Amino acid sequence: MTTVDAERLRAALAGPEAAARVAGRAAQGGRPAAVLIALAEHAEGTRIVLVEKDARLRTHAGQVAFPGGSIEASDASAVAGALREADEEVGLAPGEVEVLGVLPPAYVRASDFAVTAVVGRWPTPRPLAPVDVTEIAAVHSVAVDVLVDPANRLTWTHPAGFSGPGFVVGELFIWGFTAYLLDGLFDLAGWTVPWDVERLSDIPERFRIGRRR
Repeated sequence: MTTVDAERLRAALAGPEAAARVAGRAAQGGRPAAVLIALAEHAEGTRIVLVEKDARLRTHAGQVAFPGGSIEASDASAVAGALREADEEVGLAPGEVEVLGVLPPAYVRASDFAVTAVVGRWPTPRPLAPVDVTEIAAVHSVAVDVLVDPANRLTWTHPAGFSGPGFVVGELFIWGFTAYLLDGLFDLAGWTVPWDVERLSDIPERFRIGRRR
């Protein structure tokens, strides 16, 4: 059963390992944005809050992602922006989350965002549902133990020639930037279980609308 070692994760996020995890996608520009990786502490182990984007969106349509979005002028920091977006999208209030740290901004080409991933503990989880129904189609709570299971891991391939780490959980296919962040977080937290990177899969159309990445 995977549990959060808050001090270990806090130290890892503050150290050079965190910067190394995003070195290949380090932001050199792009619009500032932030996402919240909420680690929900259930009795049966840690779960992660994920959202499924509405299929009609202009970018990232249909994809599985973390709650988040653009940092606004009223946000005091990337952390404040991530917490506000999580509240607006799925009703997870800022006061419910203990922030452990952040990953350095990483560039997402499809949306031209420089995204800061904020990692936080959610010690008293409860059911969540879409609040911003124009953007969020569903909210998912996925066990870390399920995500790190080698049977649920693969390398996705995109028709444009891109590839990267991915996850299959039931009917969900997690790829792109979200899977990249999950892969890095699991390494930092010491949760990664060896998996077959040679297991390749195309991205199902439901989760790949148009040329999104």
